[in-house]
Amino acid sequence: MVIAITIVHVLTCVFLIIVVLLQSGRGADVAAAFGGMGSQTAFGPRGSATVLSRATTWSAILFMITSITLSIIASRRSTGGSVLGNIKPGQTKSQPAQQQAPKPESPPATPK
Repeated sequence: MVIAITIVHVLTCVFLIIVVLLQSGRGADVAAAFGGMGSQTAFGPRGSATVLSRATTWSAILFMITSITLSIIASRRSTGGSVLGNIKPGQTKSQPAQQQAPKPESPPATPK
């Protein structure tokens, strides 16, 4: 089940990226940057929804649904505990590190 949802999620991501990149920008002209659309709304005139905008909307909805579903499944599968919480008391005991005495250095050789 998780694998199927993950595959749908990845395909939706790729489709969403492609559809968004295929759309033309609204108000992408240089005049729009300097206030050339003074009497229009901030994002340009509201036209009828194109096929690409509808595909973007539905793929975004599907992306959100699969994201939420995968996060719910992942949270139910997690144990919620710590890795160290599974260790039984007395199972491992730390021991002090053994210190080795430093080896005495040999005196430097004197030239003859």
